[in-house]
Amino acid sequence: MAPRKSAKTVKPKAAAKDKPSQKEAEDAVRTLIRWAGEDPTREGLIDTPARVARSYSELFAGYESDPREYLERVFEEVGGYDELVVLRNIRVVSFCEHHMLPVIGYAHVGYLPSKRVVGISKLARVVQGFARRLQIQEKLTADVARAIAEVLKPRGVGVVIQAEHSCMTIRGVNNPGSVLSTSHLIGAVRNDPKTREEFLRLTSDHGR
Repeated sequence: MAPRKSAKTVKPKAAAKDKPSQKEAEDAVRTLIRWAGEDPTREGLIDTPARVARSYSELFAGYESDPREYLERVFEEVGGYDELVVLRNIRVVSFCEHHMLPVIGYAHVGYLPSKRVVGISKLARVVQGFARRLQIQEKLTADVARAIAEVLKPRGVGVVIQAEHSCMTIRGVNNPGSVLSTSHLIGAVRNDPKTREEFLRLTSDHGR
């Protein structure tokens, strides 16, 4: 059976209707360079504002689309499979909304299908789509879980994210190696003790 598209989702509104121009973004970077005590016109820095602006377009690409759309192509011919589907070690690169510094780690995503499944690469794309935004890790974890629950309508969903926050490791308390773990469980993955235990076991560190 061919993959089927689920109900159409609505793209989120742009974060800012008056998005600055490329030139305005570059001017802002020049201001920060000067504020740091450097000369933005010296040879090594003269092209830096343009590079930073271009890199921001990539790093914050999550604002340009609705990650739920990756889940729209589903497969209903699953041969009666009704156990957990778990994808581990999805690379996460996000940014702390308080300091705009990188949050880097891994996400583990699982769901208990009802009648349909989705291609496993789409789970990774959903994580990456939500990650490329300014946020706190708790919100990212919940956003991924809720999107899967809303679009696939499985019997349960679980998301665990383990990440290192640069705002703690390279500034502030300067504590390298500290890792924040967050989880968001929905449906049977939260309420059924056996399913919950299985999901947490499959996504635990010792399973790497």
